[in-house]
Amino acid sequence: MGIELVILFLVGCVGGFLNVMAGGGSLLTVPIMIFMGIPGPIANGTNRIAIIAQNIAAVSAFAKQGFANFKLSLSLALAAIPGAVLGAWVAANMPEQDFNTLLAIIMVLVMVVMSIKPGKKNTQAKPGYIPSKNQLIAGHLLMIGAGFWGGFIQIGVGFIMMPILHRVMGLDLVTTNSHKVFIALVYTIVALFVFASQLQLYWMHGIVLGVGMAAGGIFGARFQVQKGEKSIKWVLNIVLIGFIIKLLFF
Repeated sequence: MGIELVILFLVGCVGGFLNVMAGGGSLLTVPIMIFMGIPGPIANGTNRIAIIAQNIAAVSAFAKQGFANFKLSLSLALAAIPGAVLGAWVAANMPEQDFNTLLAIIMVLVMVVMSIKPGKKNTQAKPGYIPSKNQLIAGHLLMIGAGFWGGFIQIGVGFIMMPILHRVMGLDLVTTNSHKVFIALVYTIVALFVFASQLQLYWMHGIVLGVGMAAGGIFGARFQVQKGEKSIKWVLNIVLIGFIIKLLFF
C-alpha cells in the first residue's frame, strides 16, 4: 500500500502539470490505478477526487497572477454540469471490461491527436478580449458536450475545452487555461457525487493522487511555457502503449 501511494503521488504531479498546461493528465492517472488492481469504473470515479484538488490549486494560482473572471467561468461551468451528470452516470454503470476496452480506444485516439502538429494559434485572441454575444452563445452550447465527456471519462477533456475557449470564444491561451481549470473544478464536484452514489471509491488513493496533482497543477499554472515538450511526449507515448496493451490483452 505504501509503495502504491508514493507512485500515485509522483504520477499525480506529472498528471496535474499536464492537465493544466493542455490536458491528458488522466491518461496516466486512471490507467495506473487500473494497474494497481482497481476496477476501471472505480478508478475513473476515484480520479475525480484528485481532479478537484488539482483544479482548486490551479484556480488559486491563476487568480494570484491576475487571471480570474469567475463570472464567465461559472456561467460556462453551469452549462457543462448537465452533460457531466449524464456522462458520470453512464460511466459509473458501465461494465468493467467494456470500460477498459473503451479506455484503450480513447487512449489510442488521444495519442493520435497529440501527434498531430497544432494549427496556427488564434492571432485575434488577445489578453483582455471580450467575446461577442454569438461567441458566448456558441461557447456555452458546446460546453454542454464538453461537460458530458468530462463527466464520462475526463481523459482528453482539455483537448475539447481549449478549442472552444480559444478558437470559438477568442480567448488567449493563458485566459483559456484559467477558465478551463475552473470549469473542470465545478463539473467534477458534481460528477464525483454521481460516482460516489453509484460506486465504492478508493478515497485514500484519490486524496494522495490529489495532493500530487495539486502540486503539479500549481507548477503548470505558474509556468505556461512547457520545456522539453518533445521528450515528455515520447515518454508519455511509451507509457500509454504499455497501458493499452494491458487494458486490451491482460
